[in-house]
Amino acid sequence: MQRLSEIIRKRKEFAIAFSGGVDSTFLAALAKNVCNDEVVAITADSNFYPREELKSAIKIAELIGIKHFIVKVDLMADSNIIINSKDRCYFCKKRVFNAIKHKAMELGFETLAHGANIDDFQDYRPGLKAAKEMDIFSPLVEAKMTKNQIRLASKEMGLSTWDMPTQSCLATRIPYNQKITVEKLAKIEACEHFLNQLGFFGIRVRCHSDMSNNDIARIESPQQSIHIMAEKNLRDSINSFFKANGFQFVSLDLAGYISGSMN
Repeated sequence: MQRLSEIIRKRKEFAIAFSGGVDSTFLAALAKNVCNDEVVAITADSNFYPREELKSAIKIAELIGIKHFIVKVDLMADSNIIINSKDRCYFCKKRVFNAIKHKAMELGFETLAHGANIDDFQDYRPGLKAAKEMDIFSPLVEAKMTKNQIRLASKEMGLSTWDMPTQSCLATRIPYNQKITVEKLAKIEACEHFLNQLGFFGIRVRCHSDMSNNDIARIESPQQSIHIMAEKNLRDSINSFFKANGFQFVSLDLAGYISGSMN
């Protein structure tokens, strides 16, 4: 924490790419304490970003007391993104960081930071390549902080996000090389929100398309929730809601939730 504070203090003035998740909230809160009003948070709003997470980010930034700005980003306008190749995250991050950087420069900030940590390098993350190419400031990586250390430090700081489930954009629910559409993103978001309302968190609704272009929902849930979700009344309710939102078939993955399971 001391090393991280020193790294932040040296940069002094910068904008933070802010999603409202565990990492960016921790970075924003600490930077606000270290640098006071010399840092701002900027959130990129797109079809890939669930409405509930946007609302949460706005509320969290307000609680932290950091100046918060939102920029609209049209990710569906980039063919490199919607064809959904294995490099999708690279092109997506490029577009998002460009939009946030532009806003940051408007506000007088030359440096943009993000909340990547060293555990992120253990998974397939093409977006990290984009961040490196664009010289995005990565203080948590420089301080060699792990996800678990960030959660523990967040808890000590009294941040409500300390035990928040891992977030990822809605596009990660669609297998590579299956085209991303507004309709698919909308049905995934609606169904995940429905499951959240039923009390299930840390879940993913993966959207697969069969040879006849039927959309199949594969629900990944924490292991402890699988048997509850499979009870008849809940199962019937989930099945009905998903089919009403355009899924032809609905399945529950017995392996449970696995971060980056389609990487």
